[in-house]
Amino acid sequence: MQRRKFLYGAATAGVLGLAGCSGGDGGGGDGDGDSQSLSLRVGTSAGGTQDVGLAVERAVSQMSETLDYSTIESPGYIGTIRRMANNQFNAGITDNNSLSKALDERGQFAEQQVDRIPQYGFYAFPYSIYIVARDGTGIETFDDLAGANVYPAEPGYSTRATTLDVWSQEPTADVYEQMNIQNMSVSDAPGAMEEGTIDASIAYGTPGVRYTGFVQEFASRISVHYVEPTDALIESAESYAGAGAGRTAYADWSMNQDIGIDEVFHWNLEVNYTFNPEAQDDAVYELCRVVDEHNDLVNEGEDQFNDFASTGDMLGSARENIPVHSGAVQYYKDNDAWDSNLQEGE
Repeated sequence: MQRRKFLYGAATAGVLGLAGCSGGDGGGGDGDGDSQSLSLRVGTSAGGTQDVGLAVERAVSQMSETLDYSTIESPGYIGTIRRMANNQFNAGITDNNSLSKALDERGQFAEQQVDRIPQYGFYAFPYSIYIVARDGTGIETFDDLAGANVYPAEPGYSTRATTLDVWSQEPTADVYEQMNIQNMSVSDAPGAMEEGTIDASIAYGTPGVRYTGFVQEFASRISVHYVEPTDALIESAESYAGAGAGRTAYADWSMNQDIGIDEVFHWNLEVNYTFNPEAQDDAVYELCRVVDEHNDLVNEGEDQFNDFASTGDMLGSARENIPVHSGAVQYYKDNDAWDSNLQEGE
């Protein structure tokens, strides 16, 4: 710890001293004589994401003597990126798909770009997504969704955006274009499933932990079955740059009913801790240390947070097109976990 403080503290103090502002903003910290205050204000959307953020905050409060961590409520992952760009906070939990769209000026960033884009820190958790259909609909495979009433979650949800991004590209665009996409709130969706106005829906959550609330509710009301992915769907999911893909044993992630499958194929909304480029290297380094060395403590607070088998697993959702914050880069290098194929943030 003393070595880290010397390496970063001395370098930072030197730079700030040259600039004539030894109490400078540096991403949120205030200088205070010989010591440097490390501060991260972390934008966190409501629900499971906020639960994860609060678990990390508790771990930091117990295991760090130098970092001041505060959770700030933020409106969704895209809203978090926009608020970070406006410097309302210097860290935030957001997802790879939204970050990629901000970098490429696509989707909601096509007409309203942001001047500052957050840099990657570490993988927080996945929202893994697949499709189920009501029993009796005759829907068995992804191709059968053509002409069906399909619910891809509430408009504005990142899980919905990622799902539609996967489906709307080749070679699945032809099926997607024939779907009757349903637009309603997640509070109304279970009733619509029960009434028969939704034929199929995405099911998502964190594998091995739980499903999101509306999925738990409709699974407790009606019988559903797994919609088999076609080769085209697997290709779309695996080729889409804004998402990950994988398989999970259904026994490890059950809806408490038999959906007719032993293993589910899913595409993943990958949720990350990110930092503004100006966030203090020391602060980002220290947060990486806490979640790595005390991963079990974070999991005790919220088991949705990733269970890292090694430091390298923290880079599990890192992408070559998304720069990694320099404080995090140094932590990975110090622990022999850095991937040289990734970009180092400036």
